Amino acid sequence: MVAKLLSIAGSDSGGGAGLQADLKTASALGVYAMSAVTAVTAQNTRGVTDVVLMSPSMLRAQIRACLDDIGADAIKIGMLGSAELVRVVAEEIAGFAGPVVLDPVMIAKSGDALLAKEAVAALTSDLLPLASLLTPNLPEAACLLGLPEAQEADEAQARALRALGPKAVLLKGGHATGPVCTDLLLAEQVSYFTAPRCATRHTHGTGCSLASAVAAGLALGQPLPQAVARAHGWLQGAIRAAQGLQIGQGHGPVHHFHEIWPMEALA
Repeated sequence: MVAKLLSIAGSDSGGGAGLQADLKTASALGVYAMSAVTAVTAQNTRGVTDVVLMSPSMLRAQIRACLDDIGADAIKIGMLGSAELVRVVAEEIAGFAGPVVLDPVMIAKSGDALLAKEAVAALTSDLLPLASLLTPNLPEAACLLGLPEAQEADEAQARALRALGPKAVLLKGGHATGPVCTDLLLAEQVSYFTAPRCATRHTHGTGCSLASAVAAGLALGQPLPQAVARAHGWLQGAIRAAQGLQIGQGHGPVHHFHEIWPMEALA
């Protein structure tokens, strides 16, 4: 039977991040993907021009429709937008027995805010304790902790985040500087995942894609360190291959299907 992943996230009309990135990622990694839409955004590679949040009742109905019939081996949570939607998700997944990957989407690549300030407290109190893995970048970690942004993936901040309730934390170092990008996984032990930093503007949706790649691995039954290692390597390949896509005039998306249809096959 095929592994199944439910993505609870916002829609990106440009196709590079959010639900679209989650669906592409899961499909590329051999997992059947479902979606519960939290928000509809009008955005492209240059920015977000409008956002409409889903009604709480409709979000609840979508989650129940997927889980009651199809079921899921893992859940990935992305953009939620409001405290009310945070609470709906927390209520609906409270009894879910599988792994839950929470990507605390707060700011788009363009700098646009995607989570209301009052929703951060709800996210911390209601959802973090339900997460098997929390996957913040450095600005998101600082926001959740109320601390200055770290200059690199910092073990002390990862431990402070884990103290808020998630079973494990993957602190992403993409916002750091320097020739090497380092992600820190704090679970039963500390693990580091490094890769040369790729000089490219095509990084739209990297956070969504990494989180959903880990969730896909967990849905397939991989242990967390193996799922993170596979996701990290896959994303690095997607970033390197993104240059060939040349999508949009701003921050273009990564190439989610680089292992399936490499760019040379399209030449």
